Amino acid sequence: MTESASAQPRESLPLDSTAQLLTRITAQLGAQLSHVSLNGTRRPMHHRTGGSAPGSATIPRAPALVAVAHGSRDPQALRTVMKLLDRVRELRPGLDVRLGHIELNEPLLPTALSGLGSGDAVLVPLLLGRGHHVKRDIPAAVAAAPALRATIAAPLGPHPLLVEALYGRLVEAGWPAEEADSRGSAVVLAAAGSRHPDAAADTRRTARMLSERLGGVPVVPAYASATTPTVPVAVRALAARGRHRVAVASYFTAPGRFATAAAAAAPGTAAAPLGAHPAMARLLLCRYDQALTGALPAHEVATNDHLLASA
Repeated sequence: MTESASAQPRESLPLDSTAQLLTRITAQLGAQLSHVSLNGTRRPMHHRTGGSAPGSATIPRAPALVAVAHGSRDPQALRTVMKLLDRVRELRPGLDVRLGHIELNEPLLPTALSGLGSGDAVLVPLLLGRGHHVKRDIPAAVAAAPALRATIAAPLGPHPLLVEALYGRLVEAGWPAEEADSRGSAVVLAAAGSRHPDAAADTRRTARMLSERLGGVPVVPAYASATTPTVPVAVRALAARGRHRVAVASYFTAPGRFATAAAAAAPGTAAAPLGAHPAMARLLLCRYDQALTGALPAHEVATNDHLLASA
């Protein structure tokens, strides 16, 4: 074999490599063009639900957001929560947003979780502090769905967005946005109440934050059940201190028996429940995102495998 003949295979290698490269480029270009309509717009991409071919790229689906409401016999409660979740969907199009109730309304939380099968979910309690439902009932429901990969987010309160919603509801009810003389004014923060000390601490912290938002107006927590003071007792105590212009801020996610009783005890301004206030929708997504990134204190996050101890 001559030297020129022996060199022939070596000379053909770049040509073969170039041909293979052009073939790959043509195939990739054709795949991309298949997603473009004749008018130049891009067709919707369909996510794969099964296995992927080698070398293909898939976009992972975000975990579902499961809002966990308490439940109420008041028919307005469910309508209010559904309106709030509609706002969440508007803020995060494409996110799978679902609802589960601890009691009294359908769907109950176990049913909502079973509908997710072996998927991923973040449970966001529509509750305002670390009471029994957050510490016991919700983790128990998650433990009963072992196939589900679930994370439990922190309750909604305390948080600055929650304070903005409280402030907004007070202003809507007639509280002056610019308080000229607050010496005779005060606010009662009417909450559901819990025997758990962490829940009471969360409510007191929210009261302090709301007081700061109101420019130093005193804000006194009061409760509809489980602990004291009640709203009427708090109103009388403030009057005894010379605070005769007292408003009641409704520290409830939705209408219900407790919210109605608290409003009835108000001597003057009574704010509506937090409901579908825009700040509440942003807060739900904030808690969802925090749970995904782990950017929370240890006592605010629980997973299906391990419920972290309170800090």
